[in-house]
Amino acid sequence: MIIVNELALSDRLRAVALEIPIGSKIADIGSDHAYLPCYAALNGLISYAVAGEVNEGPFQSAKNQVEKLNLNDRIKVRKGNGLEVIERDEVNIITIAGMGGPLISEILEAGKDKLNGIERLILQPNIGAKSIRVWLLENGWELMKEHILEEDEKIYEVLVAERGTPLKPYNENKNQSGLLLGPFLMKEKNEAFRKKWRHELLKWKKIIEQIDQRAQNEDTVEKRKDLMNKVQMVEEVLNDEIS
Repeated sequence: MIIVNELALSDRLRAVALEIPIGSKIADIGSDHAYLPCYAALNGLISYAVAGEVNEGPFQSAKNQVEKLNLNDRIKVRKGNGLEVIERDEVNIITIAGMGGPLISEILEAGKDKLNGIERLILQPNIGAKSIRVWLLENGWELMKEHILEEDEKIYEVLVAERGTPLKPYNENKNQSGLLLGPFLMKEKNEAFRKKWRHELLKWKKIIEQIDQRAQNEDTVEKRKDLMNKVQMVEEVLNDEIS
């Protein structure tokens, strides 16, 4: 049962926490104040956690938080870059939240040797979720679930992946659309999804207008083509009837 306490999580981190299977051993990479593993431990979601931080300030904040809540026996706070804070087979779930999608992908790529015993990845990019979907697709991870939500006027996505059949969630003819918008999110099309992509459309169309108003070169022609492709993909999804 989820209890209410001082560690009531933000909506985006709660969405991550709800995807942690009961009894898991997790590594929370870029743990900041270790709010997520502390919350998960206090609410009986996990049996063990590693909270990893690369920067001294957040590392000390995480240590202080774990000590304050007397969770040192269940949560190990370690300083290090990415997945280097964990040993092989030490945990079975990895959570990474609050970073850009490209950085999350880089962390996973750099730590590939630590992923053999990992059963689930729960990833919450602030931007650039496509980078993660591409990485998952290329590395044998099947996207199992996605969530999109708005909090404090910002929109966040949560991606949940397990070892499996990477192409499974993508309709073959909609592969590029799925990578950009998310195969599950583009089916659900909730209000946060629509708001995010309406905003992106406006931004892209403005850039296209600016490109059209100045002299063209090979780079700008290619950029315009890429933006037009994105505009077409997003408009098709937003205008489609929900099947």
